[in-house]
Amino acid sequence: MENTGKTDQELVALALKDRHAFTAVVERYQPALKRYIAHLGCRDKSDQDDILQEAFLKIYINLNDYDPNLKFSSWIYRITHNEAISFFRKKNTSPKPVVTEEELVIFQNLADSSNIVETYNKKSEAEIVRQALAELEEKYRDVLMLKFIEEKSYDEISDILKIPIGTVGTFINRGKKQLQNILHNKIYETK
Repeated sequence: MENTGKTDQELVALALKDRHAFTAVVERYQPALKRYIAHLGCRDKSDQDDILQEAFLKIYINLNDYDPNLKFSSWIYRITHNEAISFFRKKNTSPKPVVTEEELVIFQNLADSSNIVETYNKKSEAEIVRQALAELEEKYRDVLMLKFIEEKSYDEISDILKIPIGTVGTFINRGKKQLQNILHNKIYETK
């Protein structure tokens, strides 16, 4: 069955009629959701797979409850986000953000309006940015990851995190400022 050209809503409608069609939903979203789980701070591949499996199970079980007037990707990101948070609570651990070198550049540019990190080599910069992200308040880290790494709109972030759009904007601005302050302090600590 060829499902690559179908919209999310069409895939959902097919999956509601034929449970085997849900495979197309999994194939479409598995890479992005696994990356998102890693970005939320789950470093262990096995744990990522467990969270992803639980998320897809909940998505499948609750597929009838999906409101087609909403964006499907936001709905499944919210379920995945909640599964990851539940996982961290069960394991009694705090997330340790995982980002690639390219993504670290995004965060560095986000927070580095005064170019204070220009003098450091890539490896120390990357480690400083990773540490800063780990120290960032979770609510700010979540919105920054969704906005700048997952490239979600304010509306989508609002749907995923179940917060008002205005709060999304506020959290992004405050998160950027907090990240700047943390980076600034970390860089001057190392001098």
